Amino acid sequence: MKRFVYNGQPGRVVFGPGALAQLGKEIQALGARRALVLSTPEQRASAEHVAQILGARAAGVFDRAVMHVPIETAREARELARKLDADCAVAVGGGSTTGLGKAIALDSGLPILAIPTTYAGSEMTPIYGITEGGLKKTGRDAKVLPRTVIYDPELTLTLPVGLSVTSGINAIAHAAEGLYSVDSNPVMDLMAEEGIRALGRALPAIRADARDLEARGDALYGAWLCGIVLGNVGMALHHKLCHTLGGSFNLPHAETHTIVLPHALAYNAKAAPEAMRRIARALDGAGAPQAVFDLAQDNGAPVALRDIGMKAEDLDRACDIALQNQYPNPRPLEREAIRQLLQDAFEGKRPSAG
Repeated sequence: MKRFVYNGQPGRVVFGPGALAQLGKEIQALGARRALVLSTPEQRASAEHVAQILGARAAGVFDRAVMHVPIETAREARELARKLDADCAVAVGGGSTTGLGKAIALDSGLPILAIPTTYAGSEMTPIYGITEGGLKKTGRDAKVLPRTVIYDPELTLTLPVGLSVTSGINAIAHAAEGLYSVDSNPVMDLMAEEGIRALGRALPAIRADARDLEARGDALYGAWLCGIVLGNVGMALHHKLCHTLGGSFNLPHAETHTIVLPHALAYNAKAAPEAMRRIARALDGAGAPQAVFDLAQDNGAPVALRDIGMKAEDLDRACDIALQNQYPNPRPLEREAIRQLLQDAFEGKRPSAG
């Protein structure tokens, strides 16, 4: 029998179509008076709608969240929260907005309420990331974990199909690496496989009909489970590579995870056979790396780093950065093999079944 330690993360989840209507009650339950609403520039309208729901409890809107949380943006948002006397933040959107909320909480301790509109899953984790000087630094701190999460599938109906697919595979990456994490446990394994299964079922249905509320609900459910896994156990090679590619080369977050995941799984396949069996079973495929690659390609997602802005001349540097610090991974970190992994991901090769 495997020995393990399980720690449950605190947090409240309100799930279901129309759940946004509970926002006022949830802010009140936090004991908060004034909420700063956060969003990206593209989701300003959603942020204003949330502020309207909050009424007098809305302190203002900060709509400058961007990928990878540049430290300058985090400082600007923290200062605005202080000036407006905000005693909580409401993050409306995907991982970029949730990440900004976490950066505020890290410095100020303000409670965060997250309203995800993508499948990033970061709302379920105490993990934060801030980019400074071209390097993305990550850490864990319980005070950045959102206190409440409102999952309303209706808010994801307008999420473009392409972004739905890449966001969903990004979530699958959390669960996939959780299955071979050095500190995995049976509870997280169950959540990981179920989360992958739900997303594997949802993404093709969303591509077939973007307004399919049942499929949108499945995707949010899967993202929730995958996010719990990310927040409870450590990640490995895949996440290190994606943080490197995103933070140092400014590649889009979800697309990078989508492209790299099949190759990271192929790298670790022989060292983590049980994890691969679970992933393949969840996706109804013969092999985990191939099933994830096919899920992406068959649903119109990019499968090559060169198609999302990566330059061939930067692959050596990316490999060097990823190897700077050792970290747990099922297979030892081998420079030549990781450099080949990056090359295959750059070219968009389907992993071999061998």
